[in-house]
Amino acid sequence: MNTGLFFGSFNPIHLGHLAIAQYILNETPIQKIKFIVSPHNPFKDKDTLMDAELRLDLVRLSIADNPHFEVSDIEFGLPQPSYTIQTLKALNPRGERKNLSIIMGTDTLAQLPKWKSFENLLEYPVLVYKRSGNYENPFPNHPNITLLDAPTLDISATQIRDLMKERKEIKYLVRDEVINLLKLY
Repeated sequence: MNTGLFFGSFNPIHLGHLAIAQYILNETPIQKIKFIVSPHNPFKDKDTLMDAELRLDLVRLSIADNPHFEVSDIEFGLPQPSYTIQTLKALNPRGERKNLSIIMGTDTLAQLPKWKSFENLLEYPVLVYKRSGNYENPFPNHPNITLLDAPTLDISATQIRDLMKERKEIKYLVRDEVINLLKLY
C-alpha cells in the first residue's frame, strides 16, 4: 500500500493539515496517510510545544472518522529530539522505499539541507505542498521531489495557539473534537 508519511509537531493539528492530507489521497497514488507526531522537533523550542500526549490525542481525534488516515507515536519511543532519518529507520528497518513517501511543506523543503542525513531522506519520494510565503526550493530538479498544486489554507498552529492565549475562538480552524479536548486543559 502506498503510504504518505506526514511528519509534524501538530501543535495543534488543524484543518490545513487535514485538507492537505485529503488532497494527497485524492490526487496522488498515496492510499494511506500516516500522521507521525513528533514529541520534540530539533528545530522547535520544546517550551512552545503543547504536551506530546495531548498533541497525539488531538491528531487521533481529528482523523478518527477517516479510514485512510492513521496516527503514529513511533517517535515517542525514540531518542529526542526526533530526527526523521531515525524514524524512517525505525518504521522501515529493511530500508525498502517503494511504498513510502514523505510529505512536507515548501517551508520545510527550504530548510531540508539543515536536517540530519537529508541526502538519505531524498532517496524517498517527497511530496511537497505549498505554504504561504516565498520559499526557495534548494533541489529544483531533484527526481524524487514532487511539487503539488494543493490548495492552501492560510492556517498555522502558531496562530491557533495565539488565539487560544487571547481566549479567542478557534472554531473553523480545527475540528470540534480538538476544541472540546483543549477546553479540558
